[in-house]
Amino acid sequence: MKLSVKETAVFGMLGALMYASKVLMEALPNVHLLGVFVVALTVVYRKKALYPIYTYVFLNGLMAGFSLWWLPYLYLWAILWAWVMLLPKQLPAKTRPLVYMCVCAAHGFLFGTLYAPAQALLFGLDLQGMMAWILAGLPWDFVHGVSNFFCGLLISPLIALLQNANRYTSIH
Repeated sequence: MKLSVKETAVFGMLGALMYASKVLMEALPNVHLLGVFVVALTVVYRKKALYPIYTYVFLNGLMAGFSLWWLPYLYLWAILWAWVMLLPKQLPAKTRPLVYMCVCAAHGFLFGTLYAPAQALLFGLDLQGMMAWILAGLPWDFVHGVSNFFCGLLISPLIALLQNANRYTSIH
């Protein structure tokens, strides 16, 4: 997955755009466009989508501190990327937007559950403690999933925008 100079610049900017979108939406807890970006970037760039995704993860740690809360980010966004990679490349046009929205929403609904094993390992929680942590976070996961679903309306337009831009920049 060798990158050209142009790809390096574009992926760096996309990762920075992901981070900027998160910062701009921080006033709304668990409402952000990160899932939208991960899904759209994965559909368009496939394996290379990991570059802007991990640029975002790095920037998030750099700006907010590489602390214990940050460690699960090393795998949380890769899970969404992997789910999208498992989708058929040629989904029917009519169902494509809904499938992308549902995958994005599922990641939001499961975010706390996916985060929980790291919490258990980092803070010595047993299974009961981890389950309590998951249950306490369910209201936030609900907000996260619902907001990801509706923000997911932007996935297909973003995919079209990226594909159109790629025609002029020769990035695949």
